[in-house]
Amino acid sequence: MVKKKEITIALAGNPNSGKTSIFNNITGARQHVGNYPGVTVEKKYGDITYKGYKINVVDLPGTYSLTAYSEDEVVARNFVIDEKPDIIVDIIDSSNLERNLYLTTQFIELGTPLVLAFNMSDIAKSKGSEIDVNLLSKLLATPIVETVGHRNKGTEDILDAVIKVFEEKDKQKIEIKYGDEIENEIERLSKILINEDVLSGKIASKWAALKLLEQDRDVIGKVEKDAGSGYSDIEKEVNKSIKHLKNKKIKRTPGQ
Repeated sequence: MVKKKEITIALAGNPNSGKTSIFNNITGARQHVGNYPGVTVEKKYGDITYKGYKINVVDLPGTYSLTAYSEDEVVARNFVIDEKPDIIVDIIDSSNLERNLYLTTQFIELGTPLVLAFNMSDIAKSKGSEIDVNLLSKLLATPIVETVGHRNKGTEDILDAVIKVFEEKDKQKIEIKYGDEIENEIERLSKILINEDVLSGKIASKWAALKLLEQDRDVIGKVEKDAGSGYSDIEKEVNKSIKHLKNKKIKRTPGQ
């Protein structure tokens, strides 16, 4: 008997984006409920067999960001970092793109392969919103699927996109740029983390450097634990970068 190939996906999205409907549409009765280790946050997971693949699905807590301030945010981010799902399916409320795409940018920063599900597409269209999905997909180097979760519309399209990204994930490349001044400091700190062998293989050094500049408490704790006695030198360099950026006037041209 040929063993099915497996893909693990995590469903993410803002609260009230319709993520639960998408999860139910994909997993049907093949779902389970538990808790994430050490916390009271509910963990929902299930699976489906589709086109020769066993697709394992984890429904992450609904969050607006991955800044690790709330328990839900910490759980969602730690799952992505520690469990390394093959693909994130980011469920987006099509009628509120600006707020929802903020979370998308954070997944892009993490470098995890993405599929975007533009949910509630019927509501967006009824409000007169016209989204050039093809153009946006090219700009983000990420497949976008239009869905209507409560009608089970677009579910198979999500699964098809997941398989395609899984089979071609080495081709999915996009980087968010923050301007020369910030990029220079990110690069400098990233090299320090690499040279000190801090978080090697656990977190992308560029993403860790960015979070250190943001003074992300969770990432600071991870770096401090991994660096041991060498953390004080890293901390000095981070503070040096922060001071430099605060004192530097970064010019922005109109329209940026």
